[in-house]
Amino acid sequence: MPVESPRQHARGSPDPQPDVAALFRTYAPWVTAFLARRFGREIAEDLAQETFLRLTQYPMDWRSPKSLLARVALNVAQDHLRREHAQKRPRLVGGDPPPEGVSPPDQHETLIHREVVAKLPRNLRDVYVLSRFGGMTYAEIAVHQGIGVKAVEKRMTQALKLLMARYRA
Repeated sequence: MPVESPRQHARGSPDPQPDVAALFRTYAPWVTAFLARRFGREIAEDLAQETFLRLTQYPMDWRSPKSLLARVALNVAQDHLRREHAQKRPRLVGGDPPPEGVSPPDQHETLIHREVVAKLPRNLRDVYVLSRFGGMTYAEIAVHQGIGVKAVEKRMTQALKLLMARYRA
């Protein structure tokens, strides 16, 4: 149900940018429930508020408000997860030796691994690279790729099986 703005242009036609407060009153419960199903109730309300705040910054096409709100809400959630992950990521200090019992791979091993990973099917390679090299969790990868967590788990399992088979060959 499109929300009409009470504001009018000088020519008398309705303003294409609806009142965000009216949108909030109409769609906030739906956006909160949408986010809670995906990310949990704890952060859903904060993400919903940030979604509507972001709507005030850009002119939008309001022909399909729920799909627009869902896309903006998922973008807000992805940004939140990225910021949260960046805060938790350990900082590597240059010059520190690797932990005891761990030897860094030599150039040849690294090159072989890159070649084997590059030969994976794209959907498997993307998930593998985001997990192993991007440091993303399966939930973050799911949001980033627009797929479910179970699909991420399945793709990661397939990628690992293919990598193991190629290393054995």
